[in-house]
Amino acid sequence: MMLSGFFRLGVWQNFFRAWRGGYSGNLEGEGFTLGGVYVIGAGRQGVLLEHREKEFGDKVSLPSVLEAAEKIKPQAS
Repeated sequence: MMLSGFFRLGVWQNFFRAWRGGYSGNLEGEGFTLGGVYVIGAGRQGVLLEHREKEFGDKVSLPSVLEAAEKIKPQAS
């Protein structure tokens, strides 16, 4: 996303949401890498949830993560 990420409205909305919520980062590191969340089931279940950031500050839905985690079935030994 590099420099174009700073011109996106959603990025600034996410920044101010985090700032109002009291988050203050250390501003160290690369800063241009988008993240993601994966919930992977046991054995052959595979990926139960995949969330990739589309822009900086894009958050995963916590209820979605919990719902996916509840679907994990223990692997028979």
